[in-house]
Amino acid sequence: MIIKCIAYKDLLLEELYDIMRIRQEVFIVEQDCPYLDADSKDQAAWHLMGYKEGELVAYTRLLPKGVSYEDYLSIGRVVTAEKGRGKGYGVKIMRESILKIKMIFGDQPIKISAQSYLLKFYNDFGFEPTGDEYLEDGIPHTAMILQ
Repeated sequence: MIIKCIAYKDLLLEELYDIMRIRQEVFIVEQDCPYLDADSKDQAAWHLMGYKEGELVAYTRLLPKGVSYEDYLSIGRVVTAEKGRGKGYGVKIMRESILKIKMIFGDQPIKISAQSYLLKFYNDFGFEPTGDEYLEDGIPHTAMILQ
């Protein structure tokens, strides 16, 4: 998997299209969750894209403090395309996301809003649950922090 990390202002139109497509395919169509994906946070983000044979198969967006959480950096929109699952792409993209977010914004705590069924996945990277489970767009989530 080839990984690219690009600030919003430097994205090519084709890259932005790939990002919007993978997020809509998984979060809106596959998870049957109608919500506004274009939440005005993308412009402040760095976009980490994992390509295999020219196709976007994994993605995250890296956000500075003050965008999703006042006192925390954030990794969000973590997604692996259906055809890319079970191949380690999710692990690779998260490892790289943690490295890159610290490289870009400094070594600061990271907060995520994890779909609750993925708690163990994120815990394996050192994220710890904080607070109670809550519904976000009708899907159970848990806030997690990596110090």
